[in-house]
Amino acid sequence: MSGEPILRVEGLRTYFPVRQGVFRRVVGQVHAVDGVDLAVPTGGTLALVGESGCGKTTVGRSILRLVEPQEGRVWYDGVDLLRLSRTALHPYRRHLQIVFQDPNASLDPRLRVRDSIAEGMVAFRIGANARERTERVAALMRRVGLDPDQMLRYPHEFSGGQRQRICIARALAVEPRVIVCDEAISALDVSIQAQILNLLRDLQQELGLSYLFITHDLSVVRYLADRVAVMYLGQIVEERATEALFAGPTHPYTRGLLAAVPSIDPASPGAHARVRGDVPSPARPPSGCRFHTRCPEVFERCPREAPPAYPVDGGSSRCFLAAHK
Repeated sequence: MSGEPILRVEGLRTYFPVRQGVFRRVVGQVHAVDGVDLAVPTGGTLALVGESGCGKTTVGRSILRLVEPQEGRVWYDGVDLLRLSRTALHPYRRHLQIVFQDPNASLDPRLRVRDSIAEGMVAFRIGANARERTERVAALMRRVGLDPDQMLRYPHEFSGGQRQRICIARALAVEPRVIVCDEAISALDVSIQAQILNLLRDLQQELGLSYLFITHDLSVVRYLADRVAVMYLGQIVEERATEALFAGPTHPYTRGLLAAVPSIDPASPGAHARVRGDVPSPARPPSGCRFHTRCPEVFERCPREAPPAYPVDGGSSRCFLAAHK
């Protein structure tokens, strides 16, 4: 990794309207992403973790403008992507790609694998002709562990793990620098998950790729990520280097997530640290610290004041307890 982040997100906010009644009037807003700051290291991996519904997928889609955020900055190569018109944004889409959670849903069942992988090449005019693009497809399939002789098959003729390899090859086809992996292994069997993680790591070392790895599973984060950002109800509550976070989490929510990871280590966090209760509605987030309704260490100040992001060991933690670290 180099020192400067390849992608920096500042103050990102994405809200969705809540509509009710016959006339579908707007009666509220879902605060899916509410003031998120992130930095993806060049040639490294930032893992974005949290429970389902915390807004982490919306962060990835907002960065790529698959959904339009209301506020914020997304800096890539000195350019704020959120300030560009659709036409001006088009060349940058080549450099920032995404691998979705469900490979079956993200591949067109009517297209042969060759055409799915080559789709981006056609859009960005990569390759002199169809023959050259086919040769590139064959090379990409070999790189992700697939047989090029199968390029004329349809997606339903492949297993789930093979389909995800096809999606990775499709992302690589336009020679990106950043790939957003949106729960890219959660729909796969555990043994297949390990294979895809190994593939992603090998591709990163070979091609110098940078990943924003979105997941709810902390057990895979330690293997792949250089830094971890923990998200709760639309906000980043802790962001630190991976080993530092696993060795000494400062936010009670992070401790709760780590306690929920299965472990045979008797020194691992006990049941007292686990997060209890349900996530509040993002349309009506709690006042003060958003985690105080579920926090085992809550005190008087928490329901009244929203904690700032305190600096902790080269990272940050949005908890009053971190002020004393």
